[in-house]
Amino acid sequence: MDRFALQSHEAVMLIIDIQQRLVPAMARRESVIKNTEILVETAKKLGIPIVVTEQYPKGLGKTVEKIGEKLDTGFVYEKITFSACTQEVMSALERLGRKKVIVTGMETHVCVFQSVRGLLESGYMVFVVEDAVCSRRPRNHKLGLSLMHDMGAVITSTETIFFDLLKQAGTPLFRELSKLIK
Repeated sequence: MDRFALQSHEAVMLIIDIQQRLVPAMARRESVIKNTEILVETAKKLGIPIVVTEQYPKGLGKTVEKIGEKLDTGFVYEKITFSACTQEVMSALERLGRKKVIVTGMETHVCVFQSVRGLLESGYMVFVVEDAVCSRRPRNHKLGLSLMHDMGAVITSTETIFFDLLKQAGTPLFRELSKLIK
């Protein structure tokens, strides 16, 4: 059952291509951005490193401001491959030494799918946050999730990740972070 459990000291968050000129074409974009923001704030408070990729930022822009302004990470990588599993990103993940990757981003059936496949092939346990990934078309989103599930990724939600990482109510940290999901 370890495959389904998250501990903050084992986890890293990967945000894939939530970029200024890509977002407007996406279905569910507002909820994906909001849920990614919730997970970023949670990760920061729990000391979970955050790795970000940007697909051809000269053409698609940087990470959207709502998310980018919350990041205090040196782990932002440009890419032109659809998969986020570039040599730079994989080296960063290796240095971090955490084997459970929480994935948000776009598009579910392209960059997210190919990245998850690469992570699984490299031995990582992957948690795809269904309500924090999206595609332009709902059918492609659904298909991408199905394929990733079949490959062995855990398909989960923002709140499932949130509560699994926090473990218990009543703590000062829970009281502080629970405001994010109300």
